[in-house]
Amino acid sequence: MVIRANAPAEHLCSAMPGGKPCTRAALQGKPYCAEHLGPLRGRKPRDAREFMEEWREAAETAIGRRMRGEGPARDDHDPELVKAVMPLAFPLYSMYWRCEVFGVENIPTEGPAILAANHSGTIPIDGAMLKIATLKEHGRNPWLLAADLVFKIPLFRDIVRIAGNARADRSETVALLRRDELIGVFPEGFKGIGKGWKKRYQLQRFGRGGFVEVAMEVGAPIIPVAIIGAEEAFPMIADLKTLARRFGLPYFPITPTFPLLGPLGAIPLPSKWLIIFGEPIPTAPFGPESVDDTQLVLEITDQTRQAVQALLVEYLPKRRSAFL
Repeated sequence: MVIRANAPAEHLCSAMPGGKPCTRAALQGKPYCAEHLGPLRGRKPRDAREFMEEWREAAETAIGRRMRGEGPARDDHDPELVKAVMPLAFPLYSMYWRCEVFGVENIPTEGPAILAANHSGTIPIDGAMLKIATLKEHGRNPWLLAADLVFKIPLFRDIVRIAGNARADRSETVALLRRDELIGVFPEGFKGIGKGWKKRYQLQRFGRGGFVEVAMEVGAPIIPVAIIGAEEAFPMIADLKTLARRFGLPYFPITPTFPLLGPLGAIPLPSKWLIIFGEPIPTAPFGPESVDDTQLVLEITDQTRQAVQALLVEYLPKRRSAFL
């Protein structure tokens, strides 16, 4: 185990700026020092008029640059274009699903880190809401890791890349973390979003700990994230496995509205959402050599899973109603 100097390990800042442990003491009762405690300190518009003016300027700049062939390549992350387009999703985020966010200070302002969230809701809209919540309430872009299936869909794969997401590939993930990026993972995978209504908010297996291994390799803290609301947005009451196999899908959902209402049945319900960022789990003290310690990897994986489940158990009763 790696022990850092200058302060007891449990009182040091958990951030890893530039891939190196921060040597400052953490604020009392907080995981980071004053410099690395989220969210990012940016100036916010004074009112709706100023917000619309800034948004118009950002949109004109981003779209104009794209039309001139400047900036990032066609399928590369374009943060300026994301900034310009993201407000279009705010009505869904703020009014339709009425998202509330807690614990955003647990995301460091810089350095590699991994958001490990529960996955639910039949279709992965929880990923989109996690992306918007992190960008809007904190300021950092979470590179969400997506399955290969996502990158086999023409046009959609380009949108996913431009929005700042990546394939769930180990080498690509490590490269992003070494660039001090924030990563978002859903360790349950398809088992989470396809588990069905009867198992709502019951976490499935967190895989074999691949996300823990890459965290240990670069010393990135793991931040447990609980997402409440996706289960009710698109509740799957049955899975037609025969059709799923025929179309090469992980599952074929039956919901109260789909396929009964046809295309209209694919519209998610207006459930009430909570997104909670828990206290980070440091991995830097273990050192990169701990990647080969299978038992430790499994223990940290289970610790992360338990932390996410505990957040779900704590915050579910705080939501007065699934739809109010």
